[in-house]
Amino acid sequence: MNVAKFRFEGSEMNRKLLMGHPSGLFVLFFTEMWERFSYYGMRAILVLFLTSAIIDGGWGWSREDALGLYGTYTMLVYFSPIIGGFLADKFLGYRRAVAIGALIMTLGHAAMAFDTPWSLYLGIALLVAGNGLFKPNITSIINGVYVNAQNKKDGAFTIFYMGVNAGAFLGILLCGYIGETVGWHYGFGLAGIFMFIGMIQFWLAQTIFGKIGLSPSESIDYVDAISNNEEEIKAEIVPAKVQRDRYIVVGILAFFTIFFWAAFEQAGGSMTIFASDYTDRVLEGSSANIFRIANTLLTVVPLIIITYVLFQLFKITFSKYKVSNLALGLSFAIIWAIVIWMLKNQFTQESTEIPASWFGILNSFYIIAFAPLVSKIWESKYNPSATVKFGMGLILLGLGFGILAYGSASIPQGAQTASVSIVWLILAYLLHTLGELSLSPVGLSYVSKLVPAAKIGLMFGLWYIAIGLGNKAAGSMGGMIDKITAEYDMSTFFLIFTIVPIVAGLILMALTPVVKKLMHGVK
Repeated sequence: MNVAKFRFEGSEMNRKLLMGHPSGLFVLFFTEMWERFSYYGMRAILVLFLTSAIIDGGWGWSREDALGLYGTYTMLVYFSPIIGGFLADKFLGYRRAVAIGALIMTLGHAAMAFDTPWSLYLGIALLVAGNGLFKPNITSIINGVYVNAQNKKDGAFTIFYMGVNAGAFLGILLCGYIGETVGWHYGFGLAGIFMFIGMIQFWLAQTIFGKIGLSPSESIDYVDAISNNEEEIKAEIVPAKVQRDRYIVVGILAFFTIFFWAAFEQAGGSMTIFASDYTDRVLEGSSANIFRIANTLLTVVPLIIITYVLFQLFKITFSKYKVSNLALGLSFAIIWAIVIWMLKNQFTQESTEIPASWFGILNSFYIIAFAPLVSKIWESKYNPSATVKFGMGLILLGLGFGILAYGSASIPQGAQTASVSIVWLILAYLLHTLGELSLSPVGLSYVSKLVPAAKIGLMFGLWYIAIGLGNKAAGSMGGMIDKITAEYDMSTFFLIFTIVPIVAGLILMALTPVVKKLMHGVK
């Protein structure tokens, strides 16, 4: 079969389009959504649980120790994909690796539902191992679908990133609310339920991808066809020197990615502590009513949009993948029930205390709101180069921390608590999100464009190592919050995360001519 004549790879059903993209992209969209629900739901409450007093159900850890564990965990989560990518490339295939990884992560969340030290560490170990199999290989399936539709990749990864953030939004909102109001380990357990559902719906609908993502022994004919096709197209324009230069570009982008995530991942660490201990979260009277209405809209509107996408996928795939679709339908029924229960509770209280984890949903909400616009820009004549996109992302991130530095100027030196306005966090998350949209999904897309198809799983693993280094740096730097605020003040702490990303962004944008030359025509 000559695969070159097809714009998108996979089965005939995969070539039925939804929002201008293959329907299989949205199978991956919902699989990734539930995986991110579980990851971000657990991440939202981990530091809060560890630092909460024992009388409140927590473990009473110091901020430094809690953020140290947080940094190590998130680092390992991004280190493990190098192993998972290798295993998938050589033995398992991408689809089997995704399913096995999802099962292992389900077991990890189940372990964390128990209130013992051994179960916490076992759960974290299983989450790291499962993520290593899941994370690089689901994106590798996307690469297989778009191998002959390179011009659609940026838009595809941005839509996929909406799934990432839809899951993060719901996970932070619901696991955070249940963890803070019902019990921490109920929040951890809820994360595992939806990880399990995500695994089921993917496994039952995976044949939509045809031979994409099968193990090497199962898909050798397909791989040979793709390889032959690529050789016919690229044999004259990708000599070894050109490929070496493109690897250098990946290395440059990965290096600057470390700076981005070292600052951005304060969201799950020092920014969560700032929300918990330094922000006025108790609202009464008209302020409480305004928040309730805004929170209802903030919750219900994105959920309606995601549910609409679900029904559009049902219209295309239900005839062939009934059980997979029913699993997805059940998951959304459960989500709607929990959301209605949560909102009802908030409206029946005289005053409202915003959960500290709630602010994390702003990042996901802003991405759901702005990702379609950014996707269209990247597909238009206004599409800037990779280094400009990355530089913009770093600068916007730094400006967000500048707002927090300004908003925390009234906090006395060494203070352990304060009550600053919630407005500063709301604005900071907006700028951070716009920065993330400029950098993170674009990074995945450029890695897939710059490396050979045979190395894609391995290279995604290496890319995630860079993100992991940023996450570890985030935990280590965030853990210094008490020392820096005691010696200087909270504004100084946030100014560090203002200056470093902005400087890094300006340097990277200055490298644009050099990087363009090294990319040898890749756009």
